[in-house]
Amino acid sequence: MPTLIMITTTNTTKKLKLRTDSPPRKFSSEEVSAQNQVKASVQRRIRQSIADEYPGLEPVMDDLLPKKVPLIVAKCQNHLNLVMVNNVPLFFNIRDGPYMPTLRLLHQCKLSNYNEKITSRFVLAGANIMCPGLTSPGGALNDEVKAETPVAIMAEGKQHALAIGFTKMSAKDIKTINKGIGVDNMHYLNDGLWKFVSG
Repeated sequence: MPTLIMITTTNTTKKLKLRTDSPPRKFSSEEVSAQNQVKASVQRRIRQSIADEYPGLEPVMDDLLPKKVPLIVAKCQNHLNLVMVNNVPLFFNIRDGPYMPTLRLLHQCKLSNYNEKITSRFVLAGANIMCPGLTSPGGALNDEVKAETPVAIMAEGKQHALAIGFTKMSAKDIKTINKGIGVDNMHYLNDGLWKFVSG
């Protein structure tokens, strides 16, 4: 079964800080400036990039991004790119950064099956996850996580991830510094990217 590096947080209501600059957060279908079917060579490059970033997806890569089905890349404002199959966004990236799976893809593949505590109300409003929320009792952090790593954010009693983000620092630094933003929340349930329907 495919896997991603998972990161979980704990209940730290007062430690979360709301963001105002997350590109997918205010995303809407009106922000799509172009949707283009990519050439076979570009499709191979995208597939290879995703396979390199998420080696656990290799067994299901042909199901996720079939070679015979047209791959559409939607260019959006704020340098957001969506990789879509059958008008469903499966991955996104900002500028030429790493591809991140959408929450719908995580839920579809059942990649998330951890139950940990988190203050989901703030995360579902786009809040970043602060370091104290990852290091306090009940929080869990994979020690192998490096800075700028895509991670799924889990909630207690929930089967699926509620957000996806990038770590701002390594797990080691999060534990030792224990101050500031630990995970930059990029995409969460019911944000613009979650609600996006193409075509």
